[in-house]
Amino acid sequence: MRLRKELDEMQEKDILLIARISDALAHPARIKIFRYIMAQNKKRERVCNKDLVEHFDYAQATISQHVKKLKDAGLLDALKEDRFTYYYVHLGTLNDYLTATKKFENMEG
Repeated sequence: MRLRKELDEMQEKDILLIARISDALAHPARIKIFRYIMAQNKKRERVCNKDLVEHFDYAQATISQHVKKLKDAGLLDALKEDRFTYYYVHLGTLNDYLTATKKFENMEG
C-alpha cells in the first residue's frame, strides 16, 4: 500500500505542475513573451521590461502583468541590476513541465 501512496503523491505533484505551468502559458501573449525571452537568452542577450515593450505592441503594465504570471509559475527568473530587472527562462521548470506532460499520458485514473 505504501508504494501506491507514494505513486499517487508523485502523480499529484505532476498534475499540479502541469496545471500551474499550463495556466501561465494559457494566454497567447505570455507564450510569445516567453519564447522571445528564451530566444534572446539563447543568444546570451539580456531582456528587461523595456526590451519587451519595444518588441511587443503591449503597454508596459500589460507586459508586467504577463511577466509576473510567468515568474509566479516558475518559468522565469529575474535578476535586478541597478534600476533594471532582467529576465531569464528557468529551463529546469520548463524541463520538469515537459517531462510531467509526457508522463501524464501514461498515468492511470
